Amino acid sequence: MQKIKVHLVKPRKQKTVIYEGVILVQEPGHLLVQARWERAAMDLGYVVFTPGDHFFEHYYTERWYNIFEVRSAAGDLKGWYCNITRPAIFGDEVLTSEDLELDLFVAPDRRHLLRLDLEEFEALALQVTEPEAYKAALQALHELEEMARRGMSPFDKD
Repeated sequence: MQKIKVHLVKPRKQKTVIYEGVILVQEPGHLLVQARWERAAMDLGYVVFTPGDHFFEHYYTERWYNIFEVRSAAGDLKGWYCNITRPAIFGDEVLTSEDLELDLFVAPDRRHLLRLDLEEFEALALQVTEPEAYKAALQALHELEEMARRGMSPFDKD
């Protein structure tokens, strides 16, 4: 299995989160990367990430989002954390994903969908500076919600 570095670029916060992952699947337009949560526990109010959690991260080079399937160290599904992003870029063993602030959390039952960080997304002012990116981001959010409600891959696991 190929080890890579994942760079989650957060321009608004002027920071890049860098961590290591392993490519499980590499196919045209899609990479599935496995990573582990190695930081301190983080309680987001609707899910808690704890050390040892497994993240199965779906990145797409032609879609405006990524999807993280989050499982406990014991394998229990905690839900899916979805980031609205620019299409991922992969090369030289580095995967880069630029976050557009807008997120979606899908509970394991797929009935509870939580839109997150709408204000931060609007503060980017993409509707003025990059109207096509703004439209693509909102379209990506709707696509993710529909995929989750219908139990489409990767939202088809328990």
